[in-house]
Amino acid sequence: MPHRSAPPPIITLTTDFGLHDSYVGVMKGVILSICPHAQIIDLTHSIAPQQIYAAARVLTQAVPYFPPTTIHLVVVDPEVGLPTRRPIALETPLGRFVGPDNGLFGPVWQQSQAAGVGRAVYLNQPAFWLPRLSATFHGRDLFAPVAAHLANGVDLAVLGAALAAPHPLDLPTPTCTATAITGTIIAVDHFGNCISNITASMLDQLGARDTLRVTLGDTGLSLPITHTYADVPSGCAVALIGSDDALEVAIRAGNASHTYQIGVGTPVVVQAPYTTEATPAAE
Repeated sequence: MPHRSAPPPIITLTTDFGLHDSYVGVMKGVILSICPHAQIIDLTHSIAPQQIYAAARVLTQAVPYFPPTTIHLVVVDPEVGLPTRRPIALETPLGRFVGPDNGLFGPVWQQSQAAGVGRAVYLNQPAFWLPRLSATFHGRDLFAPVAAHLANGVDLAVLGAALAAPHPLDLPTPTCTATAITGTIIAVDHFGNCISNITASMLDQLGARDTLRVTLGDTGLSLPITHTYADVPSGCAVALIGSDDALEVAIRAGNASHTYQIGVGTPVVVQAPYTTEATPAAE
């Protein structure tokens, strides 16, 4: 049989850098200078600036669809340069992770701990960084080089000091009673769909979905929970369970965030009864 070479190591990139500037390209250049055979995949560079919740959500959505040897490099880092913010790397059954210790990796670490395994290190070995560490671009000078060295086979323990656990993600928790759930919007996607922290399992505890009504902040919306966007006419608001199993509010063929001026932090309440009338988008 012909010899089959090992597949190239995969490194995914998730940032809030956007694509207008050279930041993402420079990080890729650093990675490929250290590990030329790396396969770099962009998850997204459109995380809203400093939105740690949104980045963690993207990560938990994407990780299960990659090989467990994948290295996930995430740079959403509002505290870059502060001595209290540690750079870290993790190794879990879900994959390996490099980035700031600001809660980004809390959910994936929690999932790995459910299986009783996982390693974490504080990245304190400058030999694996670029020669000069800037105060504002650790994605280029520290995180990208570390990810590349991991891809080259450097063991996690060589890159830093053992760490008990990364910081957990301080997500707001919905308030649940027998008749209502009060949550909040934690992310807004590219389409303007507003994703809440209320999960499908929470709704199931509240009652049959066709008996529930969703209200959103002070928008005046009062929505039933439907199955998909096409269940309402174009231009109408809709509440549904999205692909990440969370309640979201959207406008079919529109942008709910822009139309209703809602975003991260807007309160969401689910209760009974419901109305079957679709709510037109605001003018």
